[in-house]
Amino acid sequence: MMRPTTKAWLSNLVCLAVLAWLYGGDLRDALRARTAEVAAFAHPPSPVQPAVVLAVTAAALLVALYGLARRRGADFRGYRLLPIVLVSALFLDLLFAESEVPVSSAGAASHALQLFAREAQALASESSVPSTPAQLQPLLGQLGAPPYLVRGQPAPAYGLQVRQGCDGPVTQAPGAQVGTLLYCVARGAQAAWVTLVALPAEQRFGAPQVFSVGGRPRFLALQATGEPAPPPAGEGGTPGPRQDAGAFRDQLETKDAGVLPGPAP
Repeated sequence: MMRPTTKAWLSNLVCLAVLAWLYGGDLRDALRARTAEVAAFAHPPSPVQPAVVLAVTAAALLVALYGLARRRGADFRGYRLLPIVLVSALFLDLLFAESEVPVSSAGAASHALQLFAREAQALASESSVPSTPAQLQPLLGQLGAPPYLVRGQPAPAYGLQVRQGCDGPVTQAPGAQVGTLLYCVARGAQAAWVTLVALPAEQRFGAPQVFSVGGRPRFLALQATGEPAPPPAGEGGTPGPRQDAGAFRDQLETKDAGVLPGPAP
């Protein structure tokens, strides 16, 4: 009885597993992004390429099974098709990816949060930070569109909620839409905190919530140019040394957004 060698068996099984994992996952994500409440994609991913690759994979598998059923030996060329499909698909991926610069939704959302905070800080005076929607709304035009899909459609634009009398950043925002910046002003308007409604950095699908990394909400603090910013609620400690507006803007440009401490173990 003729049969393929163990090496041929293993190579075909490995190629089949890799193709199913890579392109089956891409197809699943492309279909799910069209129905999920929120998806971490700037544009709907196309299901065409993974579907074509999987169809060719299925055809190559049928040819290999045909050779097995006919008791073809290791010299049967049908046993080489799955490795050829894998190499060809990866080559085409690399070829088309050369002209693309991938930016994750989490990275783009973090950049928008920092840009808004920096521009809002530039409007602060010695005694107060900007505290009205009329002052802050024009800044949204610089942010572009949120890098998320809502029920398969790109989120149209960033929104803004301004809250007064806060002790720290907003960490819960039920009902808020993706791309909403939550601007929370401290009593006396000498400081403010900014958070963003999006998805956690580790998730690609889900319900909108305050943008977080590792389960900790991301925020940026603003302060009046003549006053140090108080610590957010839950952080404790005492206010730091007085910091002028220029130094604070430099800090916004060079440092990542802050994180609120997670729950105690």
